[in-house]
Amino acid sequence: MGDGGNLPIGPGVWGFLAMFVLAIALWLLVRNMNARLRRMAYREHERLESERAAEGDNTDGDEGPRASEQG
Repeated sequence: MGDGGNLPIGPGVWGFLAMFVLAIALWLLVRNMNARLRRMAYREHERLESERAAEGDNTDGDEGPRASEQG
């Protein structure tokens, strides 16, 4: 029988390169997702602040119920 000798068994350089590319892609995707979530939270915070400011302006007059209370 032909003994194979010291044949390398494993993924080799191409397997390493494929995993390296996948790791870089994953890192970029996570970084992009974090930026989007941070931006979304910042916009929500701004929206709530503007609603509170508008609510504070509407409490001075007695024009009736606000649009958010009319249901």
